[in-house]
Amino acid sequence: MNSSKSTVPFKGTPEQEAQLVAFVEEKKDSQGALMPILQKAQEIYGYLPIEVQKIISDRTGISLEKIYGVVTFYAQFSLYPKGEYTISVCLGTACYVKGSGDIYDKLQEMLGIAGGECTADGKFSLEACRCIGACGLAPVLTVNEDVYGRLTVDDVDKIIAKYA
Repeated sequence: MNSSKSTVPFKGTPEQEAQLVAFVEEKKDSQGALMPILQKAQEIYGYLPIEVQKIISDRTGISLEKIYGVVTFYAQFSLYPKGEYTISVCLGTACYVKGSGDIYDKLQEMLGIAGGECTADGKFSLEACRCIGACGLAPVLTVNEDVYGRLTVDDVDKIIAKYA
């Protein structure tokens, strides 16, 4: 497995940076501006890599450490890009007792990434969730909006092949 987590190189454009800088300049002197700035940055880039956090830090004077702390505290923010296909494996109780942990492990091995990461080609990202409300279909995973239930480890290859 990749140890660096950042498997996809940062590909921000000058247009994206200009859009972010304009928003930061408009908001930076407002009370509580950091959250709206981070939300806008994630909307622009799709995630908040260190390069984007540095732009925000340089423009606001807020330390990179504080920005990183906020980004990693709130689940709405991501340090890593999302793949074209986001695979989410339910690790809630009903799914877990029926083998979703093994399915999650198989996906990590197969894709060569850990949870929260994206494959180098930008095709797949993998995450765990706690419950999607389909306990009767346990174990369950989703690929974007597609739901797959009553799975075994042997089903993983066929599911990935549909999107590859």
